[in-house]
Amino acid sequence: MKPKALQKKIDRLEARLVEQSERLAELKRRLPPEEVKEYFLNGPDGKVPLVELFRGKKDLIVIHNMGRHCRYCTMWADGFNGLLPHLADRAGFAVVSPDPVPVQQKLAQRRGWKFPFYSGRGTTFSKDLGFLPRPGEPWPGVSTFRRQGRKIYRVARAGFGPFDPFCAAWPLFALLDGGVGAWAPKLRYAQ
Repeated sequence: MKPKALQKKIDRLEARLVEQSERLAELKRRLPPEEVKEYFLNGPDGKVPLVELFRGKKDLIVIHNMGRHCRYCTMWADGFNGLLPHLADRAGFAVVSPDPVPVQQKLAQRRGWKFPFYSGRGTTFSKDLGFLPRPGEPWPGVSTFRRQGRKIYRVARAGFGPFDPFCAAWPLFALLDGGVGAWAPKLRYAQ
């Protein structure tokens, strides 16, 4: 195939992927919102009710992170840290993992994370929302919520994994000669 024809084919496919992504998000938002109870997560200053994570906004984004041992979740969190000013301008934003608060705080400090970080340890938050399908095996993803008066509703959810739309590294690596190849994220890189 000639380069111009191949580029046209690429352009059409990219346009379809954007359309499909927008359609998928629209369908997720059309699901009936599910009311969730008030959860109390563990923070540096003690128990924090879910409603406080909204930080006065009507919407909330909660990242379900697998914890300090997951190099993939760490890479996603690094990316969210850079997006935090944009995200926090539109909605409340927080990351929740099963790690104890002191472990989370140490990790956040080491990585320079500025987002609110809470522990779901000792709660049913991650399990009830479908991100802890088996004890001790958390799954990564995101839940979005809407506050209406005193009630909280989950609006949508999505899982995380390589090539999901929540991490910029994968599509950038895919454009390299040879694509992603055998690359995988690391908890630490050589300086």
